[in-house]
Amino acid sequence: MNFVSAIMGRFQTANTALPVNLGSYDYAKNAQANARIQSIDQAMVWVVVALLMWGMVMVYSASIAMPDNPKFVRYAQTHFVMRHVISIVIGFGVALLAFQVPMESWEKIARPLFIVSLLLLAAVLIPFVGKGVNGARRWISLGVMNFQPSELAKLAVIIYASDYMVRKMEVKERFFRAVLPMGAAVALAGIFLLAEPDMGAFLVIAIIAMGILFLGGVNARMFFLILAILVFAFAMIIATSEWRRERIFAYLDPWDQKHALGKGYQLSHSLIAIGRGEIFGVGLGGSVEKLHWLPEAHTDFLLAVIGEEFGLVGVVTVIGLFLWLSRRIMVIGRQALALDRIFAGLVAQGVGIWIGFQSFINMGVNLGALPTKGLTLPLMSYGGSAILMNMVAIAIVMRIDAENKQMMRPGGRS
Repeated sequence: MNFVSAIMGRFQTANTALPVNLGSYDYAKNAQANARIQSIDQAMVWVVVALLMWGMVMVYSASIAMPDNPKFVRYAQTHFVMRHVISIVIGFGVALLAFQVPMESWEKIARPLFIVSLLLLAAVLIPFVGKGVNGARRWISLGVMNFQPSELAKLAVIIYASDYMVRKMEVKERFFRAVLPMGAAVALAGIFLLAEPDMGAFLVIAIIAMGILFLGGVNARMFFLILAILVFAFAMIIATSEWRRERIFAYLDPWDQKHALGKGYQLSHSLIAIGRGEIFGVGLGGSVEKLHWLPEAHTDFLLAVIGEEFGLVGVVTVIGLFLWLSRRIMVIGRQALALDRIFAGLVAQGVGIWIGFQSFINMGVNLGALPTKGLTLPLMSYGGSAILMNMVAIAIVMRIDAENKQMMRPGGRS
């Protein structure tokens, strides 16, 4: 023992490393990596992972019987869940890349990104470029997945509107100089979206833009003027479209004989599914409504299948997870604003509005509280481009949070 102590003391005195092969382990780099890991909001990561994994299980459960339908007879039972997993893997890779991009860089590309999103929205309407499904023309086929430009447009509007408010901070009290140009940009995106048609995406984009304008400092009088214009515009869109009017009437009375097998069919079967679930559900895989009764069970009406298989407990859990996630994202945005990082704060809060409002609309539709809209449940429903852009948006918020923590450290800087 004395001999060993002498040898160890000799190495310590000489201030050299122990003669043990530790491979290429770099303590300095590892310390930096640990610091970066600690900068990530791990609670948010776990909530997002929980939503993604639960969504993956439910997409499989909701789509497993679809090959029994003659329309999907050539598909395997795992067709949709495998495509969903591929979308999650691609989304994870792109989200990692997005996390590496500083917010200064996002601010620089705000306008080019918005222009690209507008061009893609226009490209969808071009024959042989855009892909139509069920009468809607919203996708561009990329082979591995069908990309929906409206999902990119939601993120692009968040970044563009945040940059716009930073640039227009000095004239934000003047309606025509501060609000009108932003309104024109959103209206242009809305024209393309209504031509697809995709009124749900237009509604989300309009709410995001309004929210960022309000959070950016537009006064209350101007905000309520914008709100009145927006409500009037959507009322006119519905009033001038017989198809949209019928959807509203079907929502008001889905059990009416005129609507039960038509526009109210999805809503009535969604309510039946949720009613069958009662408190604790019929068990995973036990849904009856997904067996060709409830259309789009793996996309827009995934919550109805959750309600049937997991009951009220499952629905409340999903609502709680989205409520926590939206609130946490808004808190990160407020922290950035408190650190005088206006652009980053508005981007984070814009993402919070997007995730919170879209999940609210989807849940409201599934529960019969809102008219039927073609909006997916973020992070959970089947849809490659939606999953991809949701994960990128969350990665950007985590980047904002990491930069906030870097600035709050003693002597820290972004």
